[in-house]
Amino acid sequence: MRRIVNLAEQGAAFAAFWQERHLCTLATARSGGRPPHVVPVGATLDLAAGIARVITSGTSHKAGLIGTAGAQVALCQVDGRRWSTLEGRAVIRAEPDEVAEAERRYAARYKPPRVNPSRVVVEIQVTRVLGNV
Repeated sequence: MRRIVNLAEQGAAFAAFWQERHLCTLATARSGGRPPHVVPVGATLDLAAGIARVITSGTSHKAGLIGTAGAQVALCQVDGRRWSTLEGRAVIRAEPDEVAEAERRYAARYKPPRVNPSRVVVEIQVTRVLGNV
């Protein structure tokens, strides 16, 4: 198992980059050696907890690929020459308090999300950080 990364140690520029409004991509593995499933997402980063969050529908393909067992994923964002990739283990969280917290964080970074009664949270425990910020 990979060790958890202390995101607070990544510096002020890293923290600011993940607070700016940028769309991200989430890459999940597909079976059979096919190319990864990569989709645009809005994401938030909790530096203190070392967790990135993506809100999505529980019926989405990305949620299905992560499944009940969890999966390794990569979350990326780019702005010109600045970029950052967060790798880690994703799990699906459906608890109402977890969904509400993810929605609150999403609204602070982007805008209030539309109502979606089947919403879940892709919660990524970050284990590796790459980039140039």
